[in-house]
Amino acid sequence: MPPMDDTDRAILNHIQSDFPITSRPYLAIADDLGLSENDVIKRLARLKKNKIIRRIGGNFVPEKLGFVSTLCAAKVEEDKIDLFASIVNRYHGVTHNYQRSSEFNIWFTFIAPSMGEIEENLEKISQKTGIKDIINLPATKVYKIKAHFDL
Repeated sequence: MPPMDDTDRAILNHIQSDFPITSRPYLAIADDLGLSENDVIKRLARLKKNKIIRRIGGNFVPEKLGFVSTLCAAKVEEDKIDLFASIVNRYHGVTHNYQRSSEFNIWFTFIAPSMGEIEENLEKISQKTGIKDIINLPATKVYKIKAHFDL
């Protein structure tokens, strides 16, 4: 993987929290940083190809859009982890899915229009995978912080 240079870092620092909402956001980024629009696009494509970034997209507050979110944890046998993760990842409302070193070893977040829909989907996941130990841990209070990594 080629290393990032200072220009790559400047682009990533700029877009983390202040991605321009315009018809040509990459041109706005380029203008702010003294680059060409094409250079910004090519650099971001390379960073994505090299798996330095996964995606560029918005983060939304589910509740403000009429959705609910929850954190789920599952106790999955070692030989079923890949199958379980692939089935969980098929659901559009799953935003994160991680393996952890604990008794409940798969943790994922789920967003949907209602808690009822999440519960129905958790039941479907259980039926498809045979995993019965899935717990639903909806937040009782959200403490949001701004995650910005100075590169």
